[in-house]
Amino acid sequence: MIRSCLVSLVLAGISLAAAQIPDGGSFTNSIGMHLRRVAPGSFAMGVEDKALPKELPPIPHLQYGDFDERPLHTVRISKPFFIAAFEVTNAQYEQFDPAHRSLRGKLGFSKADDEAVVFVNWNDAVRFCRWLSEKEKRPYRLPTEAEWEYSARAGSNTPFFTGATLPDSMLKHAVRSWYPDPGRSKNDEVVPLFVGKTPPNPWGLYDMHGNVEEWVHDWYGPYIHTPQVDPVGRVSGDFRVTRGGSHSTEPYYLRSANRMGMLPDDSQWLTGFRVVLGEMPATKPLPAMPPERYQLNVRQQPPANLGKGPDPSKPYFKGPRMFVKIAPGSHGPLFFDHNHDTALAACPNGDLLAVWFSCVEEAGREMTVAVSRLRYGSEEWEPASPFWDVPDRNDSAPALWFDGDRTLYHFNAMGAAATWGNPAIIVRTSTDNGVTWSAARFVATEHGPRNMPVQSVIRTREGFILVPADAPSGIEEKGSALHISRDNGRTWADAGGTIAGIHAGVVQLKDGKLLAFGRGADVDGHMPQSVSADMGKTWTTTASPFPPIGGGQRHVVLRLKEGPIFLASFAKDMPMAGGGAERRVTGIFGAVSFDEGRTWPVMRVITDDLPDHIVRTMDAAPFRFGPREVQHIVMSPNSSEVRGYMSVCQTADGVIQLISSRQHYAFNLAWLKARSDGGSNE
Repeated sequence: MIRSCLVSLVLAGISLAAAQIPDGGSFTNSIGMHLRRVAPGSFAMGVEDKALPKELPPIPHLQYGDFDERPLHTVRISKPFFIAAFEVTNAQYEQFDPAHRSLRGKLGFSKADDEAVVFVNWNDAVRFCRWLSEKEKRPYRLPTEAEWEYSARAGSNTPFFTGATLPDSMLKHAVRSWYPDPGRSKNDEVVPLFVGKTPPNPWGLYDMHGNVEEWVHDWYGPYIHTPQVDPVGRVSGDFRVTRGGSHSTEPYYLRSANRMGMLPDDSQWLTGFRVVLGEMPATKPLPAMPPERYQLNVRQQPPANLGKGPDPSKPYFKGPRMFVKIAPGSHGPLFFDHNHDTALAACPNGDLLAVWFSCVEEAGREMTVAVSRLRYGSEEWEPASPFWDVPDRNDSAPALWFDGDRTLYHFNAMGAAATWGNPAIIVRTSTDNGVTWSAARFVATEHGPRNMPVQSVIRTREGFILVPADAPSGIEEKGSALHISRDNGRTWADAGGTIAGIHAGVVQLKDGKLLAFGRGADVDGHMPQSVSADMGKTWTTTASPFPPIGGGQRHVVLRLKEGPIFLASFAKDMPMAGGGAERRVTGIFGAVSFDEGRTWPVMRVITDDLPDHIVRTMDAAPFRFGPREVQHIVMSPNSSEVRGYMSVCQTADGVIQLISSRQHYAFNLAWLKARSDGGSNE
């Protein structure tokens, strides 16, 4: 009889799973989850190209909604489904994974049975759904992004189901949070995550705005213009979407339309999930995102003359050439307002890749990482393209490194939320000159304060890969950490010591010790220099011969192919020899040591040596005038850029490639040795 019924269901086009969907408007399952039936219907997904209601607490540069919430498009949900009225709690989740109990109260959050579970990644959430499906013989899963927004809106077309704003009673520490950075946050930022303590939306669903972010099924990707039926997102991607926002998040990011995302393996104190009961839509996913400009038509074979460049015995200089090219008025995915914190690498084919963060506010969630390519033989950098962007997470601090063989490495901080106070570190690799990249893996899985990479990655003579990372405490520029891989990037560990000053530049000396320079933590009015004889476990700090640097400035240090150590930093009215008399210079200078950092006999300002002329520089430069898009310095034989986050590499032809926050300079060792008056600088 049972077999006969099953055959009848199949012949009728109804799956076994569909036959197990409950009747009625609500349902309580075997582990105490309450689910509400959501009827089919249509809604407008995303936001319109018009200003959001004035009542919404403003984030001025996002007054029209995030770029990834457009275009507004019609979505039809064709079948009913049940969605949990509450987020999954600790007590419910731990029936599947009892070991999770050890994570209760981590960083102070979610201790009780009926608080929303956190510290679960996307894969954990999917495994829970599979476990529950097997337990109940019903099809549990994560909601699609469209199902989630449809349910959250509950028939509304306003930012929240409550209208233009959320009542104060529904906000939990709804501010930009630096937690758990010990210098910028307090213990009162830990809030309870009990579910169902605020009013439900009209469809009986609780905590759709705030409490914890919620994993959904979809890979993150741009919307399309055409109407859709039961969309399921992209076929692949870097990030899985999260929705709803969380505690410790500005109200703007709690809107029904707002989209966030995370790496599927990431877990932290802001994100949990809720489940859906219903078959997964059979819709075909949208294709993967198309390639960006920097990925198109890239020559893979290196040119025959790759190593042939300027005569190394003669001075060579070219620049400045602007590499940050973003159209005025751009407000996503790239931002015209603030472009900073560069990284640079030479590709095996001779191209140069430069990346940097692009944002309006350095502590904002809108931050993304941009990229530009200078193709071998070309005189002009290409317009910028998006490179890496964890949706609505702070992406401070990219780093690029070429291993000298065939592999490019991209390291990046990945914030848990806004701010750079709580990042993890990821690494991706490319073996096709930066056209495609591997899936991101964690260098440091825990979000914390020692995880903001610095563009000074090196390989030691032992074969170790070293990645410096800022380790500030609050607003004090105390130091930098050092992350080490002893197995060619497969596993990583924090060396444990702290370099004096942030933004550390690191080189290995011929005796095997490490030499590092830092910003802040000044010693006797000089930039600190630190030496480690135990691969970063401990450091001894003394004063360097260089002036200290401050806000908006980052130095670089590099072992040149010729053997000497090169350092570039910033001076202010610093005495420098030239033309038989002492002169005063300001701005970027280069220095060279031939004796492993003991002395620096070569020192000169990085300038084209032309008479006074205007050069565009980073948007936070002090010598700016007019609107943000026209910020300049006066360059001369004695002055160069006074602010910028520099990066450096040396190409196969021996040319030193140095970028600031906007300009590119290329020169050789012979040019550094020569004074601007034609004399020797040694």
